[in-house]
Amino acid sequence: MTGISLIIAFVVAIVAMILLISRLKVHPFLAILLISLVLALLAGIPLKQIPGVIGSGFASTFTSIGIVIILGAFIGAVLEKTGAALKLADLVIRLVGQKRPALAMELMGWVVSIPVFCDSGFVILDPIRRAMVRRTGASSVTMTVCLSCGLYVAHVFIPPTPGPLAAAQALGLENNLLLVIGIGALCSIFPLIAGYFFARHIGRKVHSEDELAPDTDTVKSYEELKAGFGKLPSALNALAPLVVPILLMALSSVAAMAHWTGWGADLCLFLGTPIMALAVGAGLAILQLFTARKGELFYGLTNDTLKTVGPILFVTAAGGVLGKVIASSDMVNYITSHADAFRSIGIFFPFLLAAILKTAQGSSTVAITTTAGIIAPLMAALGFVTPVDAALVVVAIGAGAMTVSHANDSYFWVVTSFGKLLVGDGYRTQTLMTLVIGLASMVEVFLLNLIL
Repeated sequence: MTGISLIIAFVVAIVAMILLISRLKVHPFLAILLISLVLALLAGIPLKQIPGVIGSGFASTFTSIGIVIILGAFIGAVLEKTGAALKLADLVIRLVGQKRPALAMELMGWVVSIPVFCDSGFVILDPIRRAMVRRTGASSVTMTVCLSCGLYVAHVFIPPTPGPLAAAQALGLENNLLLVIGIGALCSIFPLIAGYFFARHIGRKVHSEDELAPDTDTVKSYEELKAGFGKLPSALNALAPLVVPILLMALSSVAAMAHWTGWGADLCLFLGTPIMALAVGAGLAILQLFTARKGELFYGLTNDTLKTVGPILFVTAAGGVLGKVIASSDMVNYITSHADAFRSIGIFFPFLLAAILKTAQGSSTVAITTTAGIIAPLMAALGFVTPVDAALVVVAIGAGAMTVSHANDSYFWVVTSFGKLLVGDGYRTQTLMTLVIGLASMVEVFLLNLIL
């Protein structure tokens, strides 16, 4: 099968994959593998080559990104257990000021979600949100939406969160993670602004259950929350597991661009690779754990991290299989020969594909990894040839992967449950907010794509 018939088969395969995941509740790992196999058969890949194609696509993902995802998740788990995530939130509050509680909440979520999953981040920071609502008198709904927005933007844009990390790997940016982090941070500006003003608007129209019937006895003060962790890590210790890896990767980039030579340059390049940089960050996190006298949690945290990232790794690897099947078919040649038609969609193509997958099956990580696997072999044909192009594609995929969050998304239920929102109000707040920030993100990505 070649040409337009192969494109039609691909579209049907994607629809079938969505139905398997969302309607029949087949695990994404199995659904993506099954669709990859069927698509390989329809694409006419010789039978004897199909096992090798599947194995190659699966193994290449683990080879390049597996350890990085594990280390990033481990750092986030330690920051949560030691109270360092709370310390980071405290730093944001001091920076922004208590007179701007909603903005502080949003930026706090954005910072904390870089190493911590947005679901976990909301649970960690929700007590702070409630304490700040009681202290400042701000709208509970406004604070909920701001926190959700900040967490979500970093979750889909900035490594070492597994979704954008896996997308960066799939698009050939495993050695340019600093660029992805920078572009992701830059592209956070529009959605954070849009989310903030939307939160202030919707907070005047929607009221949560705790506003209608407040139960102040169950809300701890901010000081009580911090006291629950004992002595919090210092600002330096809290920041080190995040900042040091970024600095190492930056130094490696400088060494490469400046063509440094000698053992110093070799050391910079060695420590600046994502695996080694995050390994250093993990080492600093372990030191933080033992300094906080919580060393007995080390084994359990490691075990829980592996359990958490296992499904993510396998879904990511399955996305790699689908990408390998596409690369081994005639689809790339067909798109290349008709590049003008596909380039007319441009940077909106990965956004729309991710948004369809996100809305249909719920998981942002699945939407990101699957879309990245599909887009990867088509990058050159679509006109995305430079590292900056690829980084913008990562962010476009991330923007689609948060458009929109509704009842099939676990994060929707975390936000509505902890935010004391009725389901209908959840659609008016969380779902509409993700639509607003997803579109705002794409406006910024589109403008940057014109400039850069």
